[in-house]
Amino acid sequence: MSVQMAESEFGKQNENMDPACLVTTVQAGGGGVMVWGMYYWHTLGHLVPIGHCLNATAYLSIVSDHVHPFMTTMYPSSDGYFQQDGAPCHKARIISNWFLEHDNEFTVLKWPPQSPDLNPIEHLWDVVERKLRALDVHPTNLHQLQDAILSIRANISKECFQHLVESMPRRIKAVLKAKGSQTLYKYGVPNNPLGECILPV
Repeated sequence: MSVQMAESEFGKQNENMDPACLVTTVQAGGGGVMVWGMYYWHTLGHLVPIGHCLNATAYLSIVSDHVHPFMTTMYPSSDGYFQQDGAPCHKARIISNWFLEHDNEFTVLKWPPQSPDLNPIEHLWDVVERKLRALDVHPTNLHQLQDAILSIRANISKECFQHLVESMPRRIKAVLKAKGSQTLYKYGVPNNPLGECILPV
């Protein structure tokens, strides 16, 4: 089994972001909430609010405080795989060194430089974003926005994220076939207003 993670930002509008941040934007206006999350086959993992851009120092805290206990608890036999994308903070030397120090506890999957299609958690962020947009009453402040994100994510069906984990062999095959170019997995399935977890087959 593998664990996928990424950070996403909800609610920012018309604001230039540091390219070191991996973000998804929801047009909610009046500020934004950035969160980091992870999941695996059996459950959604931690959702961590992030104050600003996620730099290597902040990410190291997340890795040591959230990733490490999650992986060692879920994979006591050290047979788990942790997936992260190629964001600059993920590739920083202090992060690489930390993972090397803990490589006997779980494996970090190597990430191809031009293959964003491999990151299935982006589809979970898309589910959250679509459900945020579909709310009858939209959040009017950052606290309400964060609460809405937490509530929506907590109610994502197990079938949804299990389907995403199951999609990994197909994703890898599609990226290899496309020689690293865009695949059908990049943006999920269009015309999906309810944010259902539907993927190309």
